[in-house]
Amino acid sequence: MHAATDRLEFAPPPTPGLLRSLALAVLAHAFLLAALTWGVHWKRDAIRVTAEAELWSAVPQAAAPKLVEVPIEPTATPVTPKPPVVTPAPPTPPSPVPQVQPSPPDPNIALEREKLREKKELELKKQQALDKQRLEKQRLDQLKREELKQEKLQLEKKRLQDKRESDKKAAEDKKAAEDKKKAAEDKKKAAEDKKKAAQEAQRKEAIQAQEDAKKLAAQRKANIERMTGLAGASGAPTARGTQLQSSGPSGSYAGRIRTRIKPNIVFADDISGNPAAEVEVRTSPDGTIISRKLTKPSGVKSWDEAVLRAIDKTEVLPRDVDGRVPSALVISFRPRD
Repeated sequence: MHAATDRLEFAPPPTPGLLRSLALAVLAHAFLLAALTWGVHWKRDAIRVTAEAELWSAVPQAAAPKLVEVPIEPTATPVTPKPPVVTPAPPTPPSPVPQVQPSPPDPNIALEREKLREKKELELKKQQALDKQRLEKQRLDQLKREELKQEKLQLEKKRLQDKRESDKKAAEDKKAAEDKKKAAEDKKKAAEDKKKAAQEAQRKEAIQAQEDAKKLAAQRKANIERMTGLAGASGAPTARGTQLQSSGPSGSYAGRIRTRIKPNIVFADDISGNPAAEVEVRTSPDGTIISRKLTKPSGVKSWDEAVLRAIDKTEVLPRDVDGRVPSALVISFRPRD
């Protein structure tokens, strides 16, 4: 007994709200079951189609009221009464107009009127005099204003004239100063140009002197070389030159060139006569032909072309007896030579 009591005493306390939770769970399940049942029943219900129609006429019309006959009553003829006779009353005579007797004139009234008239005339004259004085004063004031205006215009005119003269004098002074300055600058520039020209002349003279000195030195050197090399000169015994060798080719050089070029001429045409074709040939120092030009055609085009082709084929000319090759020479070719 004590052991069971001890166990209950040390057992965990019961969960609060257990019954309420169970009741809510049962209620929720019942609600869910009812919803499912209603849903299945709703799916099985047959769909009833009902229709209702009303008939109307195309245009609404209302019935006319029933005709009611009104009985005709007899009408009585009215009697027109005669108008009463009115007798006109006799005319009333006009009442007589009373005659107004003119009263005699009052001398006091006439006197008052005369005084009033004289007073008005006096006031009018006085007003006219005042108006005349006022107009005269206005005229004098206008004249005075005109005089002042003319005086101001004269003063302004004089001021403008003085200003123009002053500006003109200032411009003339400025122009004179500028001219003077320009003249000084021109003079200075002329002096500088003259100085530069003198310096340039001196420089040219110095250069010319140097060139002359160089020429003299070169000439002196050439004379010395000529004098020292006369022993090896290649000229003829009757030659009067001063150089070691002549500038032109030797007499046999033209024949040597023709001998070199003629084997390269290919020409088989039969022509009449013996026309000459002159060709100018330019060479480099080693004898290589640089260019050739037909200076005098022979009149036979085929012969001219054959000569030019032969020169191109030769390419190099032989050297002269002195070992040089002239830079330019004219050679004549004839087909029967």
